[in-house]
Amino acid sequence: MAIVHRWRGLTGWLTQPRHPARLVVFGFGAATLVGTILLLLPIATESRTATDPITALFTAVSAVCVTGLVVVDTESHWSLFGELVILGLIQIGGLGIMTLASLFGLLVARRMGLRMQLIAQTETKTVRLGESRRVVVGVIRMSLLVEAIVAVALTARFMTGYGESVARAVYLGVFHAISAFNNAGFALYQDSLIGFATDPWIIVPISLALVIGGLGFPVIFEVTRSLRRQQVREFRWRRWSLHTRITLIAYALLSLVGVVAVTTFEWTNPDTLGPLGTAHKLLVGGFHGLSPRTAGFNSVDVGSMHSATLLVNDVLMFVGGGSAGTAGGIKVTTFALLAFVIIAEIRGEPTVHVMGRRLAAPVQRQAITVVLLGGGAVVIGTLLLLAITGMTLDAVLFEVVSAFGTVGLSTGITADIPDSGLIVLIVLMFMGRLGPITLATALALRDRGRRYELPEERPIVG
Repeated sequence: MAIVHRWRGLTGWLTQPRHPARLVVFGFGAATLVGTILLLLPIATESRTATDPITALFTAVSAVCVTGLVVVDTESHWSLFGELVILGLIQIGGLGIMTLASLFGLLVARRMGLRMQLIAQTETKTVRLGESRRVVVGVIRMSLLVEAIVAVALTARFMTGYGESVARAVYLGVFHAISAFNNAGFALYQDSLIGFATDPWIIVPISLALVIGGLGFPVIFEVTRSLRRQQVREFRWRRWSLHTRITLIAYALLSLVGVVAVTTFEWTNPDTLGPLGTAHKLLVGGFHGLSPRTAGFNSVDVGSMHSATLLVNDVLMFVGGGSAGTAGGIKVTTFALLAFVIIAEIRGEPTVHVMGRRLAAPVQRQAITVVLLGGGAVVIGTLLLLAITGMTLDAVLFEVVSAFGTVGLSTGITADIPDSGLIVLIVLMFMGRLGPITLATALALRDRGRRYELPEERPIVG
């Protein structure tokens, strides 16, 4: 009977897609399936021969989940048709994540903070439809605007600095702009951006695009709206929401730590920053301090980095970027909330206060749950990949965290991983892209009251 009950529960979950979290899984699963089928077509490759299913599936998942890990070189293996399929999957994945996560945030905010107001609004549904439409239009408008600006800048540089034809320069500019804003990390060069490591006209626009996309639509929307409505002398950052303030501060601090750590550790490394001049070292170090947030581009050989640098990247990739953005990871807000919880516990305070607001207990539990489950996924994935490949811990851990954080950086072992290991990475990419969003939403919307409480007892901690 227990088995029958569990089977009915599973089939019920699969056959009732109206729950928001289920819609996300079904939507991204459908996009992955369509992308895989298209990439399996002979027309999708330069050689006009069919790609093996695992490679096609891996590439489709990597594109939809805006990761950037690849087992074959994007430019030499895939034809123009195949590259356009990948580009379309990246755009769908990026827009889908930002739109759905923003809408989920809207839904959670209503459910958690405006219950009585919702009762009145449910009758007409005008506010809900209006806000939803504004979110969708805002996400699309912001995405296309940023991508267009970056594409123009890159196109101009490819034409004037590298002698590319107009058509080729436009294609390169558009492809890398979309890939950068969506934090995908796909590049049309076998060595990613190593050939442009010292060119600020390429590196800076891509860096700006990945930061804007990684902060998340709610943050960008609130900041730009406040800048439009207020004069500079009347500007007050305290008027921003708690989410925006936490995201901006945490993102800036982690970015600063990443830039300083990477630049310091690699300053004398003869295989990375060592041969460069001071200005170019700062440019490359700054780019690689931002890229693990989860862009996936690299301008030096990641496999030649010191172990300390790889460990710093592991942490940055696991944390990721802002919520409702194109970045992956557990998100900087989750990381910051845990820090606030720890500080309150060290001080012996009964409640957690953040920037003039009290942090609700359910939010604290949700943050802890997301972090622990994310850490568990990384540990299990690392153990499986170590057993499958027999490679070193540094390289395997980096690859696993990169997949879970949907980063796309690699020490160069992706193409050497057997099919069983690639399946592990596929699962990690899918979990890393959809897991934190669906889990956080499900936890926030799940509200079960207790009719009684058990006697309290405190076990020994530590």
